[in-house]
Amino acid sequence: MNEPIWVWGLPFAAVTQSEAVTAVDRLIEAGRPSYFVTANTHYAMLTKELPVMAAVNAGAAFILADGRPIVWASRLRGTPLPERVAGSDLIFDLCELAARKGYAVYLLGGASGVGEAAADRLRRRYPGLRIVGVDCPPFREPTALEHEALIARVRAARPHLLFVAFGQPKGELWLTRHLEALGVPVSVQVGAALDFAAGRMRRAPRVLQVAGLEWLFRLVLEPRRLFFRYARNARFAAGMMARDLAGRSAPRLSGESTDRPTQGAES
Repeated sequence: MNEPIWVWGLPFAAVTQSEAVTAVDRLIEAGRPSYFVTANTHYAMLTKELPVMAAVNAGAAFILADGRPIVWASRLRGTPLPERVAGSDLIFDLCELAARKGYAVYLLGGASGVGEAAADRLRRRYPGLRIVGVDCPPFREPTALEHEALIARVRAARPHLLFVAFGQPKGELWLTRHLEALGVPVSVQVGAALDFAAGRMRRAPRVLQVAGLEWLFRLVLEPRRLFFRYARNARFAAGMMARDLAGRSAPRLSGESTDRPTQGAES
């Protein structure tokens, strides 16, 4: 994989969606426990705010740009990312890969019934797809015994791919802490992708996705849950874009980057 492209404090893999699938395939073939991250604007903001995210990002096999503003920012900075690689699209491509190559898949998280519905629809869409486990832990904090049992179930099922829907940043933090215990070759926090796969939530029309307005479509569907989150994201993105525009006009030393974290600096 090429050198990452740094945007808003995150090292993004300069890959297309098909190249991301190939990269996951290679990780599965390698067989060592790993995870990757699909980072949108909200994730970039969390990385800026929460020092604990530095360890998550450092431990990831790679980080994908799951947000149009991130791709636009990379172009503004003169180091363009090839395209947005959305986790809500990638889950389907990875299930197609799994069905074709005989990889086992485990679905973990989401609301009650979502995992089962997603499994049914994915099996119908990709004949031969092996989904070896579906788990929906309670939203409350599990007891130590419940958590140990969950880890044991995933490990015993021996999936090649683990899709986790715990929300950001809970899912990424959980994978980082339990990577070795899980023993899964490739894991990823997928957020609402399980809801899309289950047919419980509609994707925005393609024209809105391309225009970077998928957030507006989801806001109309879930205004009470998403309004304040999206307002914070918009303020963060506007501030980072303004910084990038100011940086273009300011003189910099050759090779200097305002995004690469330095020792002791805020992540």
